[in-house]
Parts: sequence; structure tokens; C-alpha cells
Amino acid sequence: MMSKYLSSASPYLLLSLTALFWSGNWVIGRAFVSDSQIPPVALAWWRWAIAVSLITPFALPQIRRHWSTIWQHRKIISLLALLGMGFHNLLTYVGLQFTTATNGVLLNSATPVMIILLGVLFFKRRVPAIQLLGVAISLIGVLAILTKGQPALLATLQFNRGDLIVLASMLLWALYTLTLKWRPAGLPGIALLAVCGVIGLIGMSPVYLWEIAGGKSIQWTWGAAAALLYLGIFPSVLGYIFWNRGVEQVGPSVAGLFMHLMPVFGSLLAWLFLGERLFWFHFAGIILIFAGIYLTTRATHVIPPAAEAVG
Repeated sequence: MMSKYLSSASPYLLLSLTALFWSGNWVIGRAFVSDSQIPPVALAWWRWAIAVSLITPFALPQIRRHWSTIWQHRKIISLLALLGMGFHNLLTYVGLQFTTATNGVLLNSATPVMIILLGVLFFKRRVPAIQLLGVAISLIGVLAILTKGQPALLATLQFNRGDLIVLASMLLWALYTLTLKWRPAGLPGIALLAVCGVIGLIGMSPVYLWEIAGGKSIQWTWGAAAALLYLGIFPSVLGYIFWNRGVEQVGPSVAGLFMHLMPVFGSLLAWLFLGERLFWFHFAGIILIFAGIYLTTRATHVIPPAAEAVG
């Protein structure tokens, strides 16, 4: 049923939903890590433990059917797992202990630029001028939101170790997105996600045990349980399946641009659930972000579902 939906859904819709799910991830991660209710490594580990437990019953038949493909491509699958499911999440939550939400979102919004630069430098990707223009316009929209329409505020931003950790996390995500080009052909998306989730958990386990040995543990409440359940379902299972499918259809440079939607969704979520007000610069930024995405996607060829294996 999931494959049937993905084969007919617009990649732009899938990427937009992913940005929405991941915006919630930043809000929840900051809230629970900053008050020490859930330690950062525990948050990353349990997020994927829940995700893996939810999808494994559905993925197991596909894993058995495609086991020879999985084993043959175990190196690239392990790389994808450690980049995207393991240490990207871990570093994000660790960084949120030491940095502000504004700085975190700003660094997160640099990811599309990282994807393009790494693609050009190391993957020999060609980026059309219209895509570069779209990224620039969209990035201006992000900065309009983050600086409240006052560009001079950029000079007041102070970077600390948390910023550097979050930046490293975004670098891993950019590499993960570019590395998706080597995902095994014909391997269903749910099987790839389940296997990567398991490998990511194994990779994080030594760090998680080290955190526990240091006396840090989860303070279990209904709120903490609900937060982990949300992270396990929406940013992890649905977010990664949708993201992988979107990258497969429109390419990493265009897909990366949709991460600029996160400040948009973040502002709206804060308005809906936290009672924060929306100002003129929010709407100006939103318009610029959508204009940049429109320019980029208009010049992008979407691969029909029949042309590639459905994730």
C-alpha cells in the first residue's frame, strides 16, 4: 500500500511533508534535550529503536526476498545507515544542548548549499543556473525569517561548540543525500530503511552505553513517551521514506532546497502550539522561500515512477 501511494504521490508533496515532520523533530528535540528530560544520545537511539520495531514486521518479507542484494551492497548500505540514521541524528541532539534554536535552524538551512557544493566538488554534479538562483532566493527568505527582517542581526550571531556540532550533523546529512544515488537498485524503500535503522542503532549503541555509564537516563513521563513515539513514526519512518523517494525522483540538489521550508513550518508550529505571533518578515520570508522552490522545481525533470524502482 505504501509503495502504491509513493508511486503516485508528487515528490514535491513528499518532500514538503518531510520538512514538516522534521520541523517537529527540532521543536521536540530542543524541548526535551534542553531540560535534560531525555539525554541526547538516548533520544537518537530510542527514536530509531521505535522506528525499527514499527517497520520490521512489514519490511521483513522484503528483506528476505532481497537479501542477496542487501549483502552484495552491504558497504554502501552501512555508509547510508551511519551517515543518515546514526550519527546525523546523534550530533543534532548533542548540539541542541549548547546552541540556540535560532542558530540551529540557521545552520540547518545551510544544508541545501552544502549539498550543491559537495555535489559539484566531489560528485561532479552539474547544477543549472536556475537552480542556483532558486537556492539563493530561498536562502534570502530563510534569512529574512531568522533575522526578523533586519540583516544586521546576522553580525550579532555568536557561534559556539553546539553550532559546530550541528554544522557537522548537517554535513553528514548532505553526504547522506548525495550518497543515495548509490542505493541498491530494486531494493524497496521500506527494506532499505529497516536495515539502515538496525545498522544505525548498532553504530550508536557504544555511545549510548557510554552516556548511561555517565549517569544520564531518560526521565520517563507521558510527555517523553509521546515525544519519542512521534519521533519514531513521523520524522523517522515516514520522513525518511518520503525523503528517499523524493531524492530518487528529483535529485539531491532540488530535494535539499525543501529543507528551507523548515523555518516556515517552524514559525507556523510555534504560532499554533506556542502562541507566538507572526510578523511581516515571516510572510515575506515564506513568499521568497516558495518563489525559490518554484523556480528550481519548474526547471527540474521528475522521473516517472515507471522509470525507476518504487521505494
